[in-house]
Amino acid sequence: MGDGISMKDNPVFREGVEVYLVEGQGVPVYFYLLLILAPIAFLTLFLPSLDPQAWTGAANLFRVSAVVALLVLVYLGLRLANREFVPWRFLPLKHWLGEERLGISDIARAQLLLLCLHTSFFILIITPLLLWAGAISRTSLVLVLTTFGLLFFYSVAYGVWGLAAAVFWERRVESRQVFVRCLFFAVMIVSALVYLPANPVGFLLYHLGGREMTPFAVGGWRWPAGAIHAGFHFFVFGLGLLAYRWALGRERSQ
Repeated sequence: MGDGISMKDNPVFREGVEVYLVEGQGVPVYFYLLLILAPIAFLTLFLPSLDPQAWTGAANLFRVSAVVALLVLVYLGLRLANREFVPWRFLPLKHWLGEERLGISDIARAQLLLLCLHTSFFILIITPLLLWAGAISRTSLVLVLTTFGLLFFYSVAYGVWGLAAAVFWERRVESRQVFVRCLFFAVMIVSALVYLPANPVGFLLYHLGGREMTPFAVGGWRWPAGAIHAGFHFFVFGLGLLAYRWALGRERSQ
C-alpha cells in the first residue's frame, strides 16, 4: 500500500480512533485536565490572599487557569503521543511497515492528525471553564481566543516529540517515558532561565497581562520578543518533525 491513502482508509488512524474514542480509552485522560484545572480555578477565586485587602483572585482567575491548562495540556499531550496509556492495544510499527506495507508518510499523517484530535478534545473539554474564568476576570474575547490558539500550538509543537520517542524507543517503554518527562521539564526550565519570553508560561503571562516584553539582544542586535518566541517554537516543532520522520525511516530500514 503506497503513500497518499485517505484518512478514512488509513489503518493507523482507524486504530487510534478505535482505541481512544470507540473503546473510550482516551476519555479518562481528556478529563484529567479538567479534574486538575477546576479545583485550582476554584481555589484561585475563593481563597483569600495573605493580605485580604489586596485580594485579586477574580482578576487573576483567567491568567492562573490558562497557565495551569498550558502546563497540563502539554504534559498530557506528550504522554498521549508517546502512547503511554494502554500501549499494548497498539500494533507495532513493523506490522504497518511490513505486513500492511504502509509508507512512512501515511503513518506520520495519521499520527499527527490523532495528535491534533487529542489536543482539540482537551481544549473542547476545558472551553466552558476557561470562558467562565475569562468572564469573571473580564478578559477580552480576543485574549481568550488567542489563548486557545496558543494552547493548541504548544500542545502540537511539543507533542511531536512524544511521537518521535514512541517510534525511536518503541520497545523500551521506560526509556521513552523518561525522555518525554526530561524534555518537558528541561524546556520549561531552561527557556525561562535563558530568556523568559521564549518560555510558554512567561510569554502567556506577558500576553495576558498586556506588558511589553524585553527584546532579545545579542551583540548589538535586538529582536522582538514575539518573533523570538515564535521562531523558537517553530524550531522546536520542526526539529521534532525531523526527528519523528528520521525515526520512522530508521524503523523501516531495520
